[in-house]
Amino acid sequence: MSARSSLLHVKAAASLSVPELLTSRTMSDNERTFIAIKPDGVQRGLIGDVIKRFEQKGFKLVGMKLLQASQELLNKHYADLSSRPFFPSLIAYMSSGPVVAMVWEGKGAVKTGRVMLGATDPAESAPGTIRGDFCIQVGKNVIHGSDSVESATQEISLWFTEDELVTYKSCAFDWLYN
Repeated sequence: MSARSSLLHVKAAASLSVPELLTSRTMSDNERTFIAIKPDGVQRGLIGDVIKRFEQKGFKLVGMKLLQASQELLNKHYADLSSRPFFPSLIAYMSSGPVVAMVWEGKGAVKTGRVMLGATDPAESAPGTIRGDFCIQVGKNVIHGSDSVESATQEISLWFTEDELVTYKSCAFDWLYN
């Protein structure tokens, strides 16, 4: 950023009230993604490890719940896969135990979240990714993450009501963003 554009940014910011400044600054960096720790991840005690990675990256948790996903919810969530031969086993797997559903927020949350998860097939996931570190086969790959902003929006609205999501400015915000 040049000194001139930096000065213009400061002048524009100075004309805003504090609530407007916070909103204008955070809204441009706001992107939400849906992340779910699948039953195998919950059973293996990986919830804390997953949360820690997203927090350390700098994303902000704005919604989280532990639930036993219903057949109806899972059928809607995986509707695009309903014609695939593995669909019945996918639904059985996802309904076999509790799931931790989360909404994370931050700049590039969807794309970065997918990178953090690793490839769907753990054998193709790089070390350092969640699947690369904690999984062996596709059928038990620990975690789900939205693959686009559009699917994130759809998945979040499927798993959470607006009242279950929290809006706040993290105290770390100024240490993460310019």
